[in-house]
Amino acid sequence: MVAGQDWCLQCGAGAPGSLGTPSWRSAATILGVVAVLVLGAAAAAFAALSKGSGQAPVVTKTVAQAPAATAPAGTAPGTPGALGTTPTAKATLPLGAVKPPKIPLTAVTPKASEKTTTTTTPAAETKTTSTTTTSTSTTPSEKTGEESQQAAIILDTDAASTYNPYAYPATGFGDPSLAIDGDTSTAWTAQVNPATAPKMAEGLLIDIKARERVGVLELITSTPGMTVQVYGANGHTAPSTITSPAWTPLSPPEVVKKKHLRIALRHSSKAFTFIALWISKAPESSTPEAPGHVDVNELELFPAS
Repeated sequence: MVAGQDWCLQCGAGAPGSLGTPSWRSAATILGVVAVLVLGAAAAAFAALSKGSGQAPVVTKTVAQAPAATAPAGTAPGTPGALGTTPTAKATLPLGAVKPPKIPLTAVTPKASEKTTTTTTPAAETKTTSTTTTSTSTTPSEKTGEESQQAAIILDTDAASTYNPYAYPATGFGDPSLAIDGDTSTAWTAQVNPATAPKMAEGLLIDIKARERVGVLELITSTPGMTVQVYGANGHTAPSTITSPAWTPLSPPEVVKKKHLRIALRHSSKAFTFIALWISKAPESSTPEAPGHVDVNELELFPAS
Protein backbone atom coordinates (compact mmCIF):
# COMPACT_ATOMS: atom_id res chain seq x y z
CA MET A 1 0.00 0.00 0.00
CA VAL A 2 1.16 3.49 -0.63
CA ALA A 3 1.39 6.12 2.03
CA GLY A 4 -2.03 7.17 3.32
CA GLN A 5 -3.79 4.06 1.89
CA ASP A 6 -6.05 2.29 4.40
CA TRP A 7 -6.96 -0.83 2.41
CA CYS A 8 -5.23 -3.13 0.05
CA LEU A 9 -7.02 -3.22 -3.25
CA GLN A 10 -5.75 -6.75 -4.04
CA CYS A 11 -6.28 -8.75 -0.86
CA GLY A 12 -8.57 -6.42 1.07
CA ALA A 13 -6.30 -6.24 4.15
CA GLY A 14 -6.52 -3.09 6.18
CA ALA A 15 -3.67 -0.91 7.26
CA PRO A 16 -2.66 -1.05 10.94
CA GLY A 17 -5.16 0.96 12.95
CA SER A 18 -7.74 1.22 10.15
CA LEU A 19 -10.10 -1.29 11.74
CA GLY A 20 -9.94 0.44 15.09
CA THR A 21 -11.18 3.76 13.74
CA PRO A 22 -13.80 3.03 11.08
CA SER A 23 -15.39 6.01 9.42
CA TRP A 24 -18.57 6.64 7.35
CA ARG A 25 -16.43 7.23 4.33
CA SER A 26 -15.09 3.71 4.46
CA ALA A 27 -18.55 2.24 4.85
CA ALA A 28 -19.87 4.29 1.98
CA THR A 29 -16.98 3.21 -0.19
CA ILE A 30 -17.61 -0.42 0.57
CA LEU A 31 -21.36 -0.11 -0.14
CA GLY A 32 -20.66 1.71 -3.40
CA VAL A 33 -18.26 -0.96 -4.56
CA VAL A 34 -20.76 -3.68 -3.63
CA ALA A 35 -23.58 -1.91 -5.46
CA VAL A 36 -21.46 -1.56 -8.59
CA LEU A 37 -20.57 -5.23 -8.47
CA VAL A 38 -24.20 -6.28 -7.96
CA LEU A 39 -25.48 -4.11 -10.79
CA GLY A 40 -22.70 -5.31 -13.06
CA ALA A 41 -23.60 -8.89 -12.29
CA ALA A 42 -27.28 -8.23 -12.93
CA ALA A 43 -26.53 -6.54 -16.23
CA ALA A 44 -24.37 -9.45 -17.30
CA ALA A 45 -27.11 -11.93 -16.34
CA PHE A 46 -29.80 -10.06 -18.32
CA ALA A 47 -27.47 -9.73 -21.28
CA ALA A 48 -26.87 -13.45 -21.24
CA LEU A 49 -30.58 -14.22 -21.03
CA SER A 50 -31.50 -11.73 -23.75
CA LYS A 51 -29.36 -13.51 -26.34
CA GLY A 52 -31.77 -16.41 -26.50
CA SER A 53 -35.13 -14.49 -26.58
CA GLY A 54 -36.98 -12.71 -29.43
CA GLN A 55 -37.56 -9.59 -27.30
CA ALA A 56 -33.86 -8.97 -26.70
CA PRO A 57 -33.73 -5.51 -28.34
CA VAL A 58 -36.48 -4.11 -26.14
CA VAL A 59 -35.20 -5.54 -22.85
CA THR A 60 -31.61 -4.59 -23.58
CA LYS A 61 -32.52 -0.98 -24.30
CA THR A 62 -34.70 -0.66 -21.24
CA VAL A 63 -32.56 -2.37 -18.58
CA ALA A 64 -28.97 -2.08 -19.74
CA GLN A 65 -29.00 1.65 -20.42
CA ALA A 66 -30.97 2.59 -17.32
CA PRO A 67 -28.37 1.42 -14.80
CA ALA A 68 -25.55 3.00 -16.82
CA ALA A 69 -27.23 6.41 -16.94
CA THR A 70 -28.68 6.37 -13.41
CA ALA A 71 -26.17 4.32 -11.46
CA PRO A 72 -26.62 6.32 -8.21
CA ALA A 73 -30.35 5.77 -8.20
CA GLY A 74 -30.47 2.14 -9.23
CA THR A 75 -34.08 1.51 -8.28
CA ALA A 76 -36.78 0.13 -10.53
CA PRO A 77 -39.09 3.17 -10.35
CA GLY A 78 -36.33 5.32 -11.88
CA THR A 79 -36.06 3.18 -15.00
CA PRO A 80 -39.24 4.22 -16.89
CA GLY A 81 -38.84 7.88 -16.05
CA ALA A 82 -35.09 8.17 -16.76
CA LEU A 83 -33.83 10.16 -19.70
CA GLY A 84 -31.92 7.13 -20.93
CA THR A 85 -35.21 5.30 -21.54
CA THR A 86 -36.36 7.60 -24.38
CA PRO A 87 -35.60 4.93 -27.01
CA THR A 88 -37.66 2.49 -24.94
CA ALA A 89 -40.58 4.96 -24.86
CA LYS A 90 -40.36 5.28 -28.63
CA ALA A 91 -40.31 1.53 -28.95
CA THR A 92 -43.26 1.17 -26.53
CA LEU A 93 -45.58 3.65 -28.35
CA PRO A 94 -45.91 1.47 -31.45
CA LEU A 95 -47.25 -1.31 -29.20
CA GLY A 96 -50.20 0.91 -28.30
CA ALA A 97 -50.44 2.52 -31.72
CA VAL A 98 -53.94 1.16 -32.14
CA LYS A 99 -55.43 3.76 -29.77
CA PRO A 100 -53.66 6.98 -30.94
CA PRO A 101 -55.11 6.78 -34.49
CA LYS A 102 -58.58 7.19 -32.92
CA ILE A 103 -57.65 10.69 -31.80
CA PRO A 104 -57.19 12.08 -35.33
CA LEU A 105 -60.42 10.40 -36.42
CA THR A 106 -62.29 12.01 -33.57
CA ALA A 107 -60.72 15.35 -34.34
CA VAL A 108 -61.81 15.18 -37.96
CA THR A 109 -65.49 14.73 -37.04
CA PRO A 110 -65.89 18.14 -35.32
CA LYS A 111 -64.19 19.81 -38.29
CA ALA A 112 -66.65 18.21 -40.67
CA SER A 113 -69.59 19.27 -38.50
CA GLU A 114 -68.18 22.75 -38.25
CA LYS A 115 -68.02 22.97 -42.02
CA THR A 116 -71.60 21.80 -42.25
CA THR A 117 -72.68 24.40 -39.72
CA THR A 118 -70.79 27.10 -41.55
CA THR A 119 -72.43 26.13 -44.81
CA THR A 120 -75.88 26.15 -43.23
CA THR A 121 -75.47 29.46 -41.42
CA PRO A 122 -75.20 31.65 -44.53
CA ALA A 123 -78.33 30.03 -45.91
CA ALA A 124 -80.19 30.80 -42.72
CA GLU A 125 -78.89 34.35 -42.77
CA THR A 126 -79.98 34.71 -46.37
CA LYS A 127 -83.50 33.60 -45.51
CA THR A 128 -83.63 35.98 -42.58
CA THR A 129 -82.44 38.83 -44.76
CA SER A 130 -85.07 38.15 -47.38
CA THR A 131 -87.76 38.05 -44.71
CA THR A 132 -86.54 41.30 -43.23
CA THR A 133 -86.53 42.90 -46.66
CA THR A 134 -90.12 41.83 -47.22
CA SER A 135 -91.17 43.26 -43.87
CA THR A 136 -89.36 46.49 -44.61
CA SER A 137 -91.04 46.84 -47.96
CA THR A 138 -94.45 46.33 -46.34
CA THR A 139 -93.95 48.63 -43.36
CA PRO A 140 -93.59 51.93 -45.23
CA SER A 141 -96.83 51.35 -47.12
CA GLU A 142 -98.64 50.63 -43.89
CA LYS A 143 -97.16 53.71 -42.23
CA THR A 144 -98.07 55.81 -45.21
CA GLY A 145 -101.70 54.69 -44.96
CA GLU A 146 -101.82 55.38 -41.24
CA GLU A 147 -100.15 58.75 -41.57
CA SER A 148 -102.55 59.79 -44.32
CA GLN A 149 -105.46 58.96 -42.00
CA GLN A 150 -103.94 60.57 -38.91
CA ALA A 151 -102.81 63.80 -40.54
CA ALA A 152 -105.79 65.95 -39.65
CA ILE A 153 -106.40 69.27 -41.36
CA ILE A 154 -104.90 72.06 -39.28
CA LEU A 155 -107.56 74.52 -38.19
CA ASP A 156 -107.27 78.05 -36.80
CA THR A 157 -108.26 78.51 -33.18
CA ASP A 158 -111.30 80.56 -34.30
CA ALA A 159 -112.33 78.11 -37.03
CA ALA A 160 -115.26 76.71 -35.01
CA SER A 161 -118.51 78.55 -34.35
CA THR A 162 -122.08 77.71 -33.38
CA TYR A 163 -124.34 77.23 -36.39
CA ASN A 164 -127.70 78.62 -35.19
CA PRO A 165 -129.86 79.48 -38.20
CA TYR A 166 -133.08 79.47 -36.14
CA ALA A 167 -131.81 82.05 -33.65
CA TYR A 168 -132.01 80.07 -30.44
CA PRO A 169 -130.81 82.04 -27.38
CA ALA A 170 -127.02 82.30 -27.35
CA THR A 171 -127.03 81.36 -23.66
CA GLY A 172 -127.96 77.81 -24.67
CA PHE A 173 -124.59 77.20 -26.29
CA GLY A 174 -121.08 76.73 -25.00
CA ASP A 175 -117.71 77.87 -26.34
CA PRO A 176 -117.24 76.32 -29.83
CA SER A 177 -113.44 76.60 -29.67
CA LEU A 178 -113.46 73.86 -27.02
CA ALA A 179 -114.44 71.39 -29.75
CA ILE A 180 -111.16 71.89 -31.64
CA ASP A 181 -108.69 72.50 -28.78
CA GLY A 182 -107.33 68.95 -28.79
CA ASP A 183 -108.61 68.31 -25.25
CA THR A 184 -111.33 65.68 -25.03
CA SER A 185 -112.18 66.67 -21.45
CA THR A 186 -113.65 69.99 -22.69
CA ALA A 187 -116.63 70.33 -25.04
CA TRP A 188 -118.93 72.62 -26.97
CA THR A 189 -122.45 72.18 -25.55
CA ALA A 190 -125.92 72.86 -26.88
CA GLN A 191 -128.98 72.93 -24.65
CA VAL A 192 -132.04 71.07 -25.94
CA ASN A 193 -135.12 73.24 -26.32
CA PRO A 194 -137.81 71.80 -24.00
CA ALA A 195 -140.53 72.80 -26.48
CA THR A 196 -139.09 70.59 -29.20
CA ALA A 197 -137.16 67.92 -27.25
CA PRO A 198 -135.74 65.57 -28.29
CA LYS A 199 -135.65 67.29 -31.68
CA MET A 200 -132.90 69.80 -32.31
CA ALA A 201 -131.93 72.17 -35.16
CA GLU A 202 -128.43 73.52 -34.56
CA GLY A 203 -124.88 72.45 -35.03
CA LEU A 204 -121.20 73.20 -35.13
CA LEU A 205 -119.72 75.09 -38.10
CA ILE A 206 -116.07 74.72 -39.18
CA ASP A 207 -114.50 77.40 -41.39
CA ILE A 208 -111.47 75.81 -43.05
CA LYS A 209 -110.67 79.19 -44.67
CA ALA A 210 -109.43 77.44 -47.80
CA ARG A 211 -110.92 74.99 -50.21
CA GLU A 212 -110.09 71.48 -49.00
CA ARG A 213 -111.09 68.00 -50.10
CA VAL A 214 -112.37 66.38 -46.91
CA GLY A 215 -112.64 62.61 -46.68
CA VAL A 216 -113.33 61.87 -43.01
CA LEU A 217 -114.88 63.62 -40.01
CA GLU A 218 -113.95 62.25 -36.61
CA LEU A 219 -116.26 62.99 -33.67
CA ILE A 220 -115.75 62.45 -29.95
CA THR A 221 -118.76 63.07 -27.71
CA SER A 222 -119.79 62.36 -24.14
CA THR A 223 -123.49 62.23 -25.15
CA PRO A 224 -123.88 59.31 -27.55
CA GLY A 225 -127.36 58.72 -28.92
CA MET A 226 -127.73 62.02 -30.77
CA THR A 227 -128.38 62.09 -34.51
CA VAL A 228 -125.91 64.00 -36.71
CA GLN A 229 -125.34 64.76 -40.39
CA VAL A 230 -122.40 66.39 -42.22
CA TYR A 231 -122.71 69.13 -44.86
CA GLY A 232 -120.22 71.01 -47.01
CA ALA A 233 -120.42 74.44 -48.68
CA ASN A 234 -118.31 77.09 -50.39
CA GLY A 235 -118.49 80.88 -50.48
CA HIS A 236 -117.37 83.82 -48.38
CA THR A 237 -120.01 83.02 -45.72
CA ALA A 238 -121.86 79.89 -44.70
CA PRO A 239 -125.46 79.42 -46.00
CA SER A 240 -128.01 81.03 -43.70
CA THR A 241 -130.21 77.91 -43.37
CA ILE A 242 -129.49 74.23 -43.40
CA THR A 243 -132.08 73.77 -46.15
CA SER A 244 -130.19 76.07 -48.52
CA PRO A 245 -129.17 74.41 -51.78
CA ALA A 246 -125.69 75.82 -51.19
CA TRP A 247 -125.17 73.02 -48.70
CA THR A 248 -124.04 69.64 -50.07
CA PRO A 249 -124.95 66.65 -47.87
CA LEU A 250 -121.73 64.71 -47.26
CA SER A 251 -123.28 61.96 -45.12
CA PRO A 252 -126.74 60.60 -44.32
CA PRO A 253 -128.29 61.23 -40.88
CA GLU A 254 -126.53 58.91 -38.44
CA VAL A 255 -127.14 58.04 -34.79
CA VAL A 256 -123.95 58.30 -32.76
CA LYS A 257 -123.93 54.96 -30.91
CA LYS A 258 -120.50 55.31 -29.33
CA LYS A 259 -118.46 58.14 -27.88
CA HIS A 260 -115.99 57.91 -30.74
CA LEU A 261 -117.32 58.00 -34.31
CA ARG A 262 -115.45 58.20 -37.60
CA ILE A 263 -117.67 59.26 -40.53
CA ALA A 264 -116.50 58.65 -44.11
CA LEU A 265 -117.72 61.55 -46.25
CA ARG A 266 -119.14 61.51 -49.75
CA HIS A 267 -118.09 63.86 -52.54
CA SER A 268 -114.49 63.66 -51.34
CA SER A 269 -113.37 64.67 -54.81
CA LYS A 270 -114.90 68.13 -54.27
CA ALA A 271 -113.29 70.86 -52.21
CA PHE A 272 -115.23 72.81 -49.57
CA THR A 273 -114.57 75.84 -47.41
CA PHE A 274 -117.24 75.19 -44.75
CA ILE A 275 -118.11 71.95 -43.00
CA ALA A 276 -121.16 71.76 -40.73
CA LEU A 277 -121.93 69.07 -38.15
CA TRP A 278 -125.72 69.34 -37.99
CA ILE A 279 -127.51 67.93 -34.93
CA SER A 280 -131.11 67.05 -35.69
CA LYS A 281 -132.01 65.05 -32.60
CA ALA A 282 -130.85 64.64 -29.02
CA PRO A 283 -130.55 61.25 -27.30
CA GLU A 284 -133.82 59.47 -26.52
CA SER A 285 -133.35 60.27 -22.85
CA SER A 286 -134.02 63.92 -23.64
CA THR A 287 -137.63 64.89 -22.83
CA PRO A 288 -139.51 68.19 -22.41
CA GLU A 289 -139.35 67.64 -18.65
CA ALA A 290 -135.61 66.89 -18.75
CA PRO A 291 -134.29 68.11 -22.08
CA GLY A 292 -130.61 68.02 -21.16
CA HIS A 293 -127.88 68.93 -23.63
CA VAL A 294 -125.50 67.46 -26.19
CA ASP A 295 -121.71 67.70 -26.25
CA VAL A 296 -119.06 67.76 -28.96
CA ASN A 297 -115.81 67.13 -27.10
CA GLU A 298 -113.60 67.02 -30.17
CA LEU A 299 -114.07 67.33 -33.93
CA GLU A 300 -111.34 66.71 -36.51
CA LEU A 301 -111.35 66.77 -40.32
CA PHE A 302 -109.08 64.56 -42.45
CA PRO A 303 -108.21 65.23 -46.08
CA ALA A 304 -109.38 62.90 -48.80
CA SER A 305 -106.79 60.33 -49.88
